[in-house]
Amino acid sequence: MKNLKQIIKEEYQKILQEQNQLQKALRIRKVHGHLKCSNNNLTSLEGAPSSVGGDFVCYNNNLISLKGAPSSIGGDFDCSSNYHLTSLEGAPSSVGGSFYCQFNNLTSLEGAPSSVDSDFYCNNNKLTSLKGAPSSVDSDFYCNNNKLTSLEGAPTSVGGDFDCTHNELTSLEGAPSSVGNHFDCCENNLTSLEGAPNSVAGDFYCAKNNLTSLEGAPNSVGRFDCSDQKNGIEFTEEDVRKVSNVEGRI
Repeated sequence: MKNLKQIIKEEYQKILQEQNQLQKALRIRKVHGHLKCSNNNLTSLEGAPSSVGGDFVCYNNNLISLKGAPSSIGGDFDCSSNYHLTSLEGAPSSVGGSFYCQFNNLTSLEGAPSSVDSDFYCNNNKLTSLKGAPSSVDSDFYCNNNKLTSLEGAPTSVGGDFDCTHNELTSLEGAPSSVGNHFDCCENNLTSLEGAPNSVAGDFYCAKNNLTSLEGAPNSVGRFDCSDQKNGIEFTEEDVRKVSNVEGRI
């Protein structure tokens, strides 16, 4: 025979269960426009809609994880400036606009979408690898100011600019095969251009490295800048034109 204490406990558990079911039923599943929750000291995205038709902006919070983020974003996704964020696990699998995850403490891009229809910015993190990056980016890809020693894992195709400046690169192996605008690999420790894109529609910048040779340079570029090598080597215009068809200034 149940005592009063047991009965009260069971009734209380029923009430809690009903409340949880009600909360789940009332949870917003889809937002057709933009959803902005930046500057709110959020530590979690649990409870966010599963789908957002416009932009989803959650920058400048205290997020430690992207778990609970919408799985589908029609516009931009911005989780930048969350200084405790070290992983993209839980990020949306589909993003119709740009993906911004700069100024965090990311050590990996695992969990990023496989493709992005506009820009992908992962600059100013602590990345040592681009493994997990989207395979294609329709506009700009910025991975500057990290700790990259290799470009392995980078997108194979970038429609706009590709910026990998201010890293610790010793090789361009793994770089995109084609870049729709400028390619900038200045301020690294490159000794060779082997692995550089075959095609760069805009300008090619490789200044302030330790280049001893220009072999491997793109077949054709706009402007070509290989000035101010850290090792003191100076390349002439003739050296450049031997390896690349340059339309602009050298």
